[in-house]
Amino acid sequence: MTDISIEDLSARIDALTAGDDRRILGLTGAPGSGKSTLAQQIVEHVADRSVLVPMDGFHLANVELARLGRSARKGAEDTFDSAGYVALLRRLRDQRAGEIVYAPEFRREIEESIAGAIPVFAEHRLIVTEGNYLLLDTGCWIDIRPLVDEIWYIDLDPQLRLERLVARHIRYGREERAAREWVARTDEPNAVLIASTRARADLVIRVPARADSNGPA
Repeated sequence: MTDISIEDLSARIDALTAGDDRRILGLTGAPGSGKSTLAQQIVEHVADRSVLVPMDGFHLANVELARLGRSARKGAEDTFDSAGYVALLRRLRDQRAGEIVYAPEFRREIEESIAGAIPVFAEHRLIVTEGNYLLLDTGCWIDIRPLVDEIWYIDLDPQLRLERLVARHIRYGREERAAREWVARTDEPNAVLIASTRARADLVIRVPARADSNGPA
């Protein structure tokens, strides 16, 4: 692929959702690659039959990260409740008619997750989930792959991705120097690990640098 426009992916999305059975689609990629933006576009394309359930809702609380000594690495694979995320995916896979499953949502403005923020109804035929570690093959992360029908990897131009990351950190309160230090110390080591999982994706969406690109998360 050479772009992330929904038009380019619509045929594949329509094929994935053609039947009556529920489908779960995962989007992964390095921090700042555009996962949440593409996920939202897909949900809008499928409309009222779909819902977005991000992995970020399973960030450990800041107080727990402090207890574990991991606050400076927030966003690394061991700063999430991966077992809880897998348990949610299993519930979504086995959801019964009439049941509502509630998922957590991460709020960047407070840097915390909110429990029960996303209602998932049995009528939702497509669950879109996005996050950094969907293809990781260690720990509880390895249990994700059998629960998800397809996982797409978003491969964004590295320089544009870094610029977007720095801009995002500044937007949420960091000074520019602190934002760049966080990207170098935390986001980029995570990006290297995530890139090592790329070959396990069902589809790699290659996104070139574009002067008019917006700033996906």
